[in-house]
Amino acid sequence: MPKTIILSLGGSLIWPDNFDFKFLKRFKRVIGKYAKKNHRFVIICGGGKIARVFQQMASQSLKLSNERLDWLGIHATKINACLVKSVFGNDAEDFIVHDPTKKLNLKKNIVIASGWKPGWSTDYDAVLLAKNLHVGRVINISNVDYVFDKDPKKYGSAKRIEKISWQNYRKLVSRKWTAGLNTPFDPVAAGAAQKSGIKVNIIGKGLKNLENLLNGKKFRGTTIE
Repeated sequence: MPKTIILSLGGSLIWPDNFDFKFLKRFKRVIGKYAKKNHRFVIICGGGKIARVFQQMASQSLKLSNERLDWLGIHATKINACLVKSVFGNDAEDFIVHDPTKKLNLKKNIVIASGWKPGWSTDYDAVLLAKNLHVGRVINISNVDYVFDKDPKKYGSAKRIEKISWQNYRKLVSRKWTAGLNTPFDPVAAGAAQKSGIKVNIIGKGLKNLENLLNGKKFRGTTIE
């Protein structure tokens, strides 16, 4: 049986200002190397900038509910998942996982997934996939290397956190989900992960750092458990 790893890939890495093919080619090489070593990767793609652009454009001309805005974000994750799947080609399963609770018949060691329902981000879908596949950890890869004790963009004195409990993490972030919310790990997902005893590693886009984590070596990032 392959070792299953759930990766929540931030949309900001897939589409920072445009489709980042260069990063995804390097990402594919790293994932492919470990997939050949009997690792199975389930990669759930976030919406990132595309989601926020969709939501902002729609909000300028229409008064939309949070649910309708969420659906726009979910469609953005599906676009990103299709793009990522195209990079992996035949190395990945032919289908994209949309329902993280559905029983999966997996034959390949690379699986691509997208968002599912309104009310949470793909972080929560990653937790549901971890529960579905009986995996005790989610790796969250984004443009943020660490969780900080306060917003580092606003406060120069913000301190990075290398290890934190779910209880203390949930005190740092909003307990309520709103469409387009941007936190290291969304509040709905945090509650579900705490309840299920799932550990989350928050890391940045450095692929050597991802390899260190996969190899059980010291890595740059935050562990929440």
